Amino acid sequence: MAEVMLLTPSSSSSSMASLGSSCRLPPSASTTKASLLPLISPSLCLSSVKCTLSSYQLPPLVLRQVRRRSLFRRTNAGSTVMTPTCFASDPELLKSARQDIKELLKTTFCHPILVRLGWHDAGTYDKNIEEWPQRGGANGSLRFEVELNHAANAGLVNALKLLQPIKDKYPSVTFADLFQLASATAVEEAGGPKIPMKYGRFDASGPDQCPPEGKLPDAGPPSPASHLRDVFYRMGLGDKEIVALSGAHTLGRSRPERSGWGKPVTKYTKDGPGAPGGQSWTVQWLKFDNSYFKDIKERRDADLLVLPTDAVLFEDPSFKVYAEKYAEDQDAFFKDYAEAHAKLSNLGAKFDPPEGFSIDNGPSKPEPEKFVASKYSSGKRELSETMKQKIRAEYEAVGGTPDKPLKSNYFLNIIILVAVLAVLTSLIVDK
Repeated sequence: MAEVMLLTPSSSSSSMASLGSSCRLPPSASTTKASLLPLISPSLCLSSVKCTLSSYQLPPLVLRQVRRRSLFRRTNAGSTVMTPTCFASDPELLKSARQDIKELLKTTFCHPILVRLGWHDAGTYDKNIEEWPQRGGANGSLRFEVELNHAANAGLVNALKLLQPIKDKYPSVTFADLFQLASATAVEEAGGPKIPMKYGRFDASGPDQCPPEGKLPDAGPPSPASHLRDVFYRMGLGDKEIVALSGAHTLGRSRPERSGWGKPVTKYTKDGPGAPGGQSWTVQWLKFDNSYFKDIKERRDADLLVLPTDAVLFEDPSFKVYAEKYAEDQDAFFKDYAEAHAKLSNLGAKFDPPEGFSIDNGPSKPEPEKFVASKYSSGKRELSETMKQKIRAEYEAVGGTPDKPLKSNYFLNIIILVAVLAVLTSLIVDK
């Protein structure tokens, strides 16, 4: 496939040249410069080196050096050189890639296929296999032709064609991260919940690391409930996650030429947007909400699709509890979906750093407690400004600040100490 960049040993020269550089190797690596140069350029990003370790064997000393993640400091003639932290993907470039994905969604309306791409890359995970990447999951292996040709992945080559320019623009972002970033962004941009994503996934390095066919769910198995449980339980997911994730069918259409299911066209799909045709699960099939559960439950519109694996959500007693809940409460659906989507996107992934990283700003720090003089006095009478200033001066003299109260009540301690001294004095005088 010409449109998909394959990072295999046979394509080392072109692949390594296309990998971006967002940081430099530590200066200490210069001691092994001679052994390193035949394999990589000193300006090559650490993440790119680590993403190809399965294909390119470096000397053990070099491996120890390039795996350093902390900031490296070197002083030379009074100057300081800082090397930025490098992970499997560049965090700043991931943020830029997300903006490009948002623009792509505005012009192509490709939300459904991007969601499906992320799901199908992650959904091959087998919790019973410990080794990576043999265990499957979110490792970017879906970019290889052998996996794209799996029946369940029909049409996903179009998703790769859409994302390839973004990958080319940000080569130090791994395919594994890009697929999951695109999937989560598509849900959010369609009006869905904010998904607590983390990034830093390594890529599988070649088609020999693709999972076998048959790992993904079928649309019309003989026993839909058992089939869904077999597939999702193998991933380590439960009934609640099965139903919540099924709710993503609120986006998109099924095309008979790809899946064998659905009508060629309906009144809801004849005019697009995007390529016309197919049969959608919902009327507004580019809007992420809980209408999927409402429409599946009512089943009043022949132009809306209901697969056997959809219908069973209101037939199986355990599934039905969640399906009924989501049909009535969109907030509950959004909450459970966001958690399930994030969990799915991490399945089988190998992260650098090991805990992954977020590209969203964390919650703002709580405002420090302000100094209020009256809190450190007794009685209900309002203190004069002069007294407040005096208390404040004493407060700051013992280590307090206007924005940071002392851990203990200094003034109360003084009062207690004076009281104790008074009692002791009276006892001595009495004697």
